[in-house]
Amino acid sequence: MLTEYQIQDFKKKLDARLTELCEEVRRELLDTEDYSYIEIAGQVHDIGEESVADLLVDLQLKEIERHVQEIRDIEAAFSRIASAKFGSCIDCQVTMDIDRLEAYPTAERCHRCQENHERVYAGSRLSSM
Repeated sequence: MLTEYQIQDFKKKLDARLTELCEEVRRELLDTEDYSYIEIAGQVHDIGEESVADLLVDLQLKEIERHVQEIRDIEAAFSRIASAKFGSCIDCQVTMDIDRLEAYPTAERCHRCQENHERVYAGSRLSSM
């Protein structure tokens, strides 16, 4: 079981990361406006350059998507903290190793359950690409 001090320490780390992510998303959205697809597409001269322009826009959107997903993960961790479930695996309810939480504070599952989860759901993630 995590101590109150450890939980407060994780809250501070999660809050700092949330602030950082929100700033990164804001900055990326502003960059997207400044360097929009229309500007990129207007500079292309052939189909190859158009593909590169599409790729650049897709990469920028994927980066924002990754940040938004991490924000959701942090919000879920805050919810687990509020309900006194932070640090417990959502599948087996075992208290997670502190080293796992230090490396990945938004972890929902212990290492064993996470491996099982990834093994079961790996095919469904790959098919969405």
